[in-house]
Amino acid sequence: MVDTKPLLPASNSDGSYLTGSRVNSLKPIKVYLTIFCGLLAVGLFAALLIGNYWSENARIHGSLASSTSKRTHPLRPVSRGPAQGVSEKTSGIWAGVSRGPAQGVSEKTNRFRAGVPWNILPEPWNSTMLEWQRTAFHFQPEKNWMNGPLFYNGWYHFFYQYNPNGAVWGDIVWGHAVSKDLINWFHLPLAMVADQWYDKNGVWTGSATILPDGKIVMLYTGSTTEAVQVQNLAFPANHSDPFLIDWVKYHGNPVLVPPPGIYKKDFRDPTTAWLTSEGKWRITIGSKRDKTGISLVYDTKDFINYEMLEGELRAVSGTGMWECVDFFPVSKTEEKGLDTSINGPEVKHVVKVSLDDDRHDYYALGTYHEKNGSWIPDLPEIDVGIGIRYDYGIFYASKTFYDQNKNRRVLWGWIGEGDSEAADMEKGWASLQSIPRTVLFDNKTGTNLLQWPVEEIESLRLNGTEFEKVEVKAGSVVPLDVGPGSQLDIIAEFEIDKEALKKATGSNITFSCQTGGGAAKSGALGPFGILVLADESLSEQTPVYFYIAKDSDGDLKTFFCTDLSRSSKAPDVDKQIFGSYVPVLKDENLSLRVLVDHSIVESFAQGGRTVITSRIYPTEAINGASRVFLFNNATETRVTASVKIWQMDSAFIRPYSDDDDKDDDDRKSSAPCLL
Repeated sequence: MVDTKPLLPASNSDGSYLTGSRVNSLKPIKVYLTIFCGLLAVGLFAALLIGNYWSENARIHGSLASSTSKRTHPLRPVSRGPAQGVSEKTSGIWAGVSRGPAQGVSEKTNRFRAGVPWNILPEPWNSTMLEWQRTAFHFQPEKNWMNGPLFYNGWYHFFYQYNPNGAVWGDIVWGHAVSKDLINWFHLPLAMVADQWYDKNGVWTGSATILPDGKIVMLYTGSTTEAVQVQNLAFPANHSDPFLIDWVKYHGNPVLVPPPGIYKKDFRDPTTAWLTSEGKWRITIGSKRDKTGISLVYDTKDFINYEMLEGELRAVSGTGMWECVDFFPVSKTEEKGLDTSINGPEVKHVVKVSLDDDRHDYYALGTYHEKNGSWIPDLPEIDVGIGIRYDYGIFYASKTFYDQNKNRRVLWGWIGEGDSEAADMEKGWASLQSIPRTVLFDNKTGTNLLQWPVEEIESLRLNGTEFEKVEVKAGSVVPLDVGPGSQLDIIAEFEIDKEALKKATGSNITFSCQTGGGAAKSGALGPFGILVLADESLSEQTPVYFYIAKDSDGDLKTFFCTDLSRSSKAPDVDKQIFGSYVPVLKDENLSLRVLVDHSIVESFAQGGRTVITSRIYPTEAINGASRVFLFNNATETRVTASVKIWQMDSAFIRPYSDDDDKDDDDRKSSAPCLL
């Protein structure tokens, strides 16, 4: 039956809605006291049982723990996710899904070297080391576990998945923060909680659409009391409030349920809607059939009633479940972003998916056919899910939004941890967001996107130091005197000895960053680059570098890598080697940009054609002991490097109060002071 209230329920004259479930409602104090007392009693009883269990366990296995470390911090296991593939969400309003292994085993259990218990904090960790890891200019909540963005009425809004009760997955709600510049943030009250039957098991991914009249609709995935993934509608209680403090859930939720042939737990993550030429709104939702990843397409006139199109936006065999699908246009002729509804001959369309099977984000460029709602890749061999990735490090569940304030498309991604769960719990927080990145079509290659930190990050630059044409001989390391290396913005360009390129002997051995032996393995034309988060003796170091491979036909291929194998002396952290091929065109010098912010390093090669995000956990190269070096571990070439390095200030990220905004003319309604 067609709803008689198109787009949204009726509103009062002040813009507040008459119907729906208020998210931030208050309960009577007696109810809270009753619940508190009941939980207290249950907690005491559980503590008694658990205490007996751990005492017995210690008696049987205590000698094993004491033999591995003199000082350990045993922590009780906490599940990072439900058993049997029940979804966890991991990022902002687009939130990714993280499937916890069966029986509540931690995701991190098998990620680190054998013999290091995931729930024991080993030597050499201490509070100084752990405190250093918290970032200074990346967005993250004040504490605990976290994982879309939009620009509205003068403010950037970021909604994110957040556990207010611990530094591991669980008790997920929607956090909310606002910013004027995407760098400095105010934390606002929680925007959405799991309080209805259709989202009781999770308020997950959502995407905002701004309507022509300026109002906002939010579609999000909820997991019902029966663990069925459904799509729900929410909207601001008061559109005149630029902070969008209160949200209302539509009284008729859910508005979409899994269609026939789709498993109840494989239907999630609605995109921002775009307009068709017929005036309908169109969205796509991630799913799968067997091992084929698919993106289902729906049309709607009112965001309440939907028509499912035949076929899919795209389907790719062998890619598994698609989540956090993103779909947007890029201009082939102009260096600016485009509204999601733009189409035409001067436009290419991007499809991006987050693969649940391998936890990476892939994209491809292609042509969108509005009539049947399908998208065809330009090059099938690099189709979405099997070709190019946004980021070759730790980066997942990403989402773009069109920033109408500056005519740009901005990308955010969720950055997980690479340490142990015990360390997360000891720190009291886990995970953060990448620096927002602009996204443009690379018209030089025709196959790539260019990602680059938003210009606002440069407002944090302090004193800069420039090094012009530094010669780095084969096998050498050159220190760069820039002071402490924990918060840096680094831009570098490398010139290669052209005669050495010609003389180098080719090889039929295929190179890859992951199997090439890292920065310590010498080759004829690499590796060379920069060492960050390194101590004076280089006992800890993180190389960000290029490697040029020459095949037996004499053709050159350039790789961009980050080597974590010597990044930390700690035994319980991830020490992978990340990276991939980066296209380098004729007459281009090799260039990179590196943002260092304590435990996160974001690296961009060739203007952002290839990007690597890493989590680094040094034990010695912290605070004033962190240094920067140039290095060249090639055997047959010298390189000349020109480098500029800025120390970076800390961003202003804290709870908001009315006092912060007394003079802001954009503020039309008051908000309570925040805790």
